[in-house]
Amino acid sequence: MKSTLFNRLRGYVRIELRGSKLEQLLNELIDKKFAVWDIRRIGQDAVELHIVIRDFFKLRPFLKRTATKLRVKERFGFPFTLDKLGRRKAFLGGIVLFFAAIYILSMLVWRIDVEGNEKIARSDIIQAAKQQGLYRFQWKFRLGEPDKLSRELLQKLPGTAWVGVEVQGTRIRIKVVESARPEERPLMSPRHLVASKNALVTQILAEKGKPLVKVNSNVSKGDILISGYIGDEANRQTVVAQGTVRGIVWEEANVEIPLKLTRKVYTGETKTRSYVVVGGKGLQVSGFGDTPFAQYETIPLLKTVHWRKWSLPFGWLTEKVLESRLEEIPLDPEEAKKIALEQARAELVAAAGEGGVWRGEKIILHEKSDNGKVYMKVLFEIEQPIAVEQPIVP
Repeated sequence: MKSTLFNRLRGYVRIELRGSKLEQLLNELIDKKFAVWDIRRIGQDAVELHIVIRDFFKLRPFLKRTATKLRVKERFGFPFTLDKLGRRKAFLGGIVLFFAAIYILSMLVWRIDVEGNEKIARSDIIQAAKQQGLYRFQWKFRLGEPDKLSRELLQKLPGTAWVGVEVQGTRIRIKVVESARPEERPLMSPRHLVASKNALVTQILAEKGKPLVKVNSNVSKGDILISGYIGDEANRQTVVAQGTVRGIVWEEANVEIPLKLTRKVYTGETKTRSYVVVGGKGLQVSGFGDTPFAQYETIPLLKTVHWRKWSLPFGWLTEKVLESRLEEIPLDPEEAKKIALEQARAELVAAAGEGGVWRGEKIILHEKSDNGKVYMKVLFEIEQPIAVEQPIVP
């Protein structure tokens, strides 16, 4: 018989028997179906064997009858482990308190997430939830049923079509579906659409009003593109001119770029720091001491503890510190010129706003290399919306 898991749960001992009638004793134990195994002779009148605790306490009459001496050499199994823990009451109490603390902390609400809100402020949703007893560090057993909380929040939050409350471990998720509202259109007075810049018109779409320019015509700043007057002189009316007008605008830009680019590279040297995280605080457990790198980048990795569907407020944070250094890369003047032009294009298109498109650069007005840099003055063509409102003054 081997030391099975069942025997470890029952507990067993390794004993030494000494006497002149060992064969008689062993035969009697086997006949009585004692649970013994691993019988080994260690001398002329001595043997070792394993026996379960239950049968160990039945040995006395057999030992007395065969004049055999017994000595316990080792103890194994769950009963002896409990006995050791019982003598180390502080350690046992610490384990009990640890698991009790985990259980108690898992019964608290540690985090409230709000999803789906766009027009309703998150603070308003959190405040309404707090009035219903739903807030951080609240006992979960004191919360109402999710369906009931959803109905109460729906009544408290105007402008919502549906509110859902979901409990996920120590986290509460509040999902909001807002009511669809028609956009309120501001009241408009009669107006023209005029050119905001000098440009070459590339597109004109008049929704309301009368277009006064055509495609491929040049306009100056302030020229009327779509008039707010419709009809003839005898039957003229004023309307709110609406439409889209796009044009090519010439923008002059001064660009410069150094002939050396600086970039960050990693050396391969690293250092790792580890923390035990409880709630929102961390206790460092490894990687002590100052960071040995002059330049470095820190990459954190947080792992939280999950039990079933609950996310517990415990975790393990690992910070990997990577040594870095700055490296200079020399650029060819032509390559520097290309990079400078690309940066200038991106900046001008961004400045043109939504709908701005680069069409090309026509003239390089000036170009030079000085003090390790390339300087250029370039005329760019940017196609963009050029219409702005101008009220019609009676």
